[in-house]
Amino acid sequence: MPSPRGALLRRGETVSGRVATGVRALDRKLDGGIPTGSLVTLLAEPASQAELFLAEFAAGQRTVYLSGERTPTAVTSSLRTRGASEDLTVSRLDREAPVNDALGHLDGLPKESLLVVDPVEPLERAADGEFRSFLETLRAALSRTESVAVLHALKHGSSPPQRHRTEYLSDVVLDLETVRADDSLDSRLFVPKFRGGRALTEPLRLELTDRIDVDTSRDIA
Repeated sequence: MPSPRGALLRRGETVSGRVATGVRALDRKLDGGIPTGSLVTLLAEPASQAELFLAEFAAGQRTVYLSGERTPTAVTSSLRTRGASEDLTVSRLDREAPVNDALGHLDGLPKESLLVVDPVEPLERAADGEFRSFLETLRAALSRTESVAVLHALKHGSSPPQRHRTEYLSDVVLDLETVRADDSLDSRLFVPKFRGGRALTEPLRLELTDRIDVDTSRDIA
């Protein structure tokens, strides 16, 4: 049964088939969070604070973290600093066979857990059939275990050839846009796709420093 509209979950909490994102304003708009079994794509520029979202997802929740670039030590240290669950497993993807390596982690995916692939580019650069098979197997594993997966997809000048497949097969797309002005940064989070509910017609304006805050400076009283 879905969470009542407007219900708020604590960081990492799972209630009535929803997992909190950790951003209270976003969870409120998503009727309590992300539905379990969902595949989420987080689109963000490399030079942004998007990792704060991954840390919020992992806070207090059993997490399997597959790192395509950073060392497990660096990832673990960063997540622990931001309150990640003690039940945290961080592995570095095999650069020669990232898809096969990632598939190996799906067989034993724990019940009601979070899977993070950061970034997903090494998998998107694999052969079409390999990546499609990974996404299909991942979706089955999420459904079986009532888990949520977040694929961190970097936005840059030359997107991997299978980025369209990542976004199409995802249930939820979170698109973080960072606009640089002369003396400020404007961070806006769009949710253009949400199969478990309603997409958002307006972005959330955020302040991303060492934490995520909703920017209310433009609100009219």
